[in-house]
Amino acid sequence: MTFMTRLKTSASDLARHAVGAAFGVALTAALVGSLPTTALAQTPAATVSTPAPRAEGAGPALWAIRDADSTLYLYGTVHVLRPTTAWGSDHVDAAFDSATRLILEVSNPDDQAAAMPLIQQYGISPETPLSSLLTVDELEALDVAARSMGLTAAQLDPMRPWLVALTLSVAPLTKAGYDPQSGVDLLLKARAEAAGKTVTGFETIDEQIRILAGFPEAGQLDFLRSTLEDFEDATVELDKLVTAWADGDVEAIETIGVEPMRDASELMYQSLLVNRNANWAGQIETLLEGSGTVFIAVGAAHLAGDDSVQSMLAARGVTVERVLN
Repeated sequence: MTFMTRLKTSASDLARHAVGAAFGVALTAALVGSLPTTALAQTPAATVSTPAPRAEGAGPALWAIRDADSTLYLYGTVHVLRPTTAWGSDHVDAAFDSATRLILEVSNPDDQAAAMPLIQQYGISPETPLSSLLTVDELEALDVAARSMGLTAAQLDPMRPWLVALTLSVAPLTKAGYDPQSGVDLLLKARAEAAGKTVTGFETIDEQIRILAGFPEAGQLDFLRSTLEDFEDATVELDKLVTAWADGDVEAIETIGVEPMRDASELMYQSLLVNRNANWAGQIETLLEGSGTVFIAVGAAHLAGDDSVQSMLAARGVTVERVLN
């Protein structure tokens, strides 16, 4: 099985789910910012002064880790949302308000200026243009997809396959009304800053981008080809994932957003989820050595499945309890 053989369901499974609930809000925001306005929905994004619409039920899942002098809340996010998505809940608001510190995947998810040089460094390769890697038919399909975004295949030619695949993945989502400015991470960061909370990150934008850029070229090309196959159905899988997340259905998140990633590629699964979850679990253990209340918000895919952050903490003897209404 090649790197992305089973991504017929696919660009959804890596790109939509990575963009949606695994990682990449800063990268996504930078890609959205680089798209022509014809590729974007003209929908006002949410702001810190606009509370999230209230979820009909309990809302997205929340967990707590406690010891004698610490409380760490663990909350799964979706990095891009429609402004109308209902996800607000009283118990999450109470947990967030009680914290003095917010930890995100990266401390600066809204810093497009930091992301763009990294995208150019790791995502542009004019010495190996796409036109030298794709067949004539694939280049024609790429041009059709690019033109729907207000671009051409020639404009994408200097990009590495991973970057083109993500660009093609982001554009249909934005056209359908998804926006990183309405994503949970940016709204929580804005609220934290307005309340005077400290905001830090588990990793850096550079580390995130280098994960994608480090995939083998053959795998990047498979990713791009499957993205082209799935281009017209871009929002279907993310819509399902958002519904599961907003309902607090962690098992469905695992089925929709975690298992297909592992089925597609063990390398991708280990790189995007397992290795990062292990790193974060270690940082959470260190946090428990201190004191105070911290609210941790990371992509929801990291908090579902056998290799979730909670499972790794449990294996280290740390008790993680789900917080209910």
